[in-house]
Amino acid sequence: MTRLIPARARPGSRSVWPGVLGGAATGAALGVLAAFLGQVRAPGSLLLLLVVAGGLAGAFALSRRILQLGAGVVSLLLALCLITPVLRGPLNALTLSQPPQKADAIVILGGGVQCGTSALEAASVSRLLAGLRLWRAGYAPVVTVSEQSDVFSATCPKMSAIERETVRALYPQGGPEVVTLANVTTTRDEAARVRDLAAARGWTQILLVTSPSHSRRAAEIFASQGMKVISVPAPETRFDFTLPLPSDRLLALQVVLYEWLSRVKQDVGGTPER
Repeated sequence: MTRLIPARARPGSRSVWPGVLGGAATGAALGVLAAFLGQVRAPGSLLLLLVVAGGLAGAFALSRRILQLGAGVVSLLLALCLITPVLRGPLNALTLSQPPQKADAIVILGGGVQCGTSALEAASVSRLLAGLRLWRAGYAPVVTVSEQSDVFSATCPKMSAIERETVRALYPQGGPEVVTLANVTTTRDEAARVRDLAAARGWTQILLVTSPSHSRRAAEIFASQGMKVISVPAPETRFDFTLPLPSDRLLALQVVLYEWLSRVKQDVGGTPER
């Protein structure tokens, strides 16, 4: 007599839901990591996509193994960056720091603004103060600030207006001449505005102030517009540049990936990020 095997005990009939849930969890973790490290502008959409893709991959044995292997490799690489100061070399490669010289203008690149609180982000504050220190030291009589475009938020307060107010508060009398680079979205936009100002005002040399990790790429973009550029980076305020702690290394990894991705985007003909 043929013995019947219960359906739940038959080979291949085991529920796929544990694999789907495991894959979705892995996708969610990768999404959070990608949103943080890549400074993705729409992290919610990316997270949802990776959760769904991870869940689908977890439903099948082969794709589940590939997902697990990929997540394992990413985890090991992340651990290497967090445990050791291996990112010091890449950070130094991204930085161009030169002694300041007399120039026609001090170009302070935009570093961001908090739309909700109307406060400058830390990078903006550091760059502005560094530029004003150069002005006080007598290296140039003019400073420029950047007015962000409405591409990302039409309701966000203008960074340039906040920086102008800060300069007026610091120097009610006898402050520097402040020129606004209007409607900029990227570093390339800022370079184009300064190029036009240089042609109109007869500028031949500028001091470029930005964050250290952005300095070499920014100097290259400005130099491509035909200007003589002296790169004088502002102090890094988001993390300790010597990378003594895992938290510093995690933020440094974010910066390194952002700059590398921006270079790749620029090399393939896209618009470079800020």
